Amino acid sequence: MTAVLETDVAIIGAGPAGLFAVFECGMLRMKAVVIDALEAVGGQCSALYPEKPIYDIPAHPAIAGADLVARLEQQAAPFAPVYLLGRRVETLATEADGRLVLRTSAGDVVRAKAVVIAAGAGAFGPNRPPLDGLPGYEAGGGVRYMVARREEFRGKRVVIAGGGDSAVDWALSLKDVAAKVVVVHRRPKFRAAPETAAQLEAAAARGEVEMAIPYQLHGLEGDGTTLTGVTLATLKGETRSVPADHLLAFFGLSMELGPIADWGLGLSHSHVTVNPATCETNVPGVFAVGDIATYPGKLKLILQGFSEAAMAAHALHGRVFPGEALHFEYSTSKGVQG
Repeated sequence: MTAVLETDVAIIGAGPAGLFAVFECGMLRMKAVVIDALEAVGGQCSALYPEKPIYDIPAHPAIAGADLVARLEQQAAPFAPVYLLGRRVETLATEADGRLVLRTSAGDVVRAKAVVIAAGAGAFGPNRPPLDGLPGYEAGGGVRYMVARREEFRGKRVVIAGGGDSAVDWALSLKDVAAKVVVVHRRPKFRAAPETAAQLEAAAARGEVEMAIPYQLHGLEGDGTTLTGVTLATLKGETRSVPADHLLAFFGLSMELGPIADWGLGLSHSHVTVNPATCETNVPGVFAVGDIATYPGKLKLILQGFSEAAMAAHALHGRVFPGEALHFEYSTSKGVQG
């Protein structure tokens, strides 16, 4: 017989908003179970840009994604959350007494008084370029869609494809450790932040980065596993070969809600609609925070996810402690409960 894990709040998603929700619930004496499909906490911060600086976290002029996650995990630790990682929530049901029951892909059963969905934009994966032999070079490590450790590229020849923030940011970062960095884009204008795009242009003018414009990816060179080069082509069909040990393809992420789409939640363009005053969805006791939540005026910022986590924790307190008045206290006067 499957054991049922009882908790006050079940949090779906262990990214920044989910981790901060643990803290906010903990400050109000509510225990949390956190479920995430990834094998480690941190969500996209850990999976996609652990070493990339984030500039819009209050009191941190710049902080790497991995460092932000580590501090959020440390902040949540005194409240002893239970982490169920490497699995996703398959079903969500409401019992007669209003309790919510979640079942995971690993067979876990979690029974909670409230649920907070902090699943980012759902399950995500990279948009892959349509190149012959791609799976073999992915398996060999030559083609990648994220940078976990910058040092892995020290002394390597790196081709970066894409025109957004990730492509520009990593070109600027890797130019200091890689033997050579070539940026491939189909047009001179980048979709990145103007300041960093200008920095890339300046680096190219100094010869620190080579710009392959207007080109796009055309083929991969090597033995089917080990990458030795990348073939580029113009829209006119003109081709050139660029020696490379790694191709970093930054063409965005493909997002899908997965089972969440079948839970009867109010959806709008693959996001969950919430009451902006409480972050509660149309299903009683189910809240959504962070990138997955939407309402008029929504900003997709980590700091807004933090605010939503606090609002949801206060709003769901009455479900966890029915009939008990919530007397708001500042964290400076309340302290952290061990």
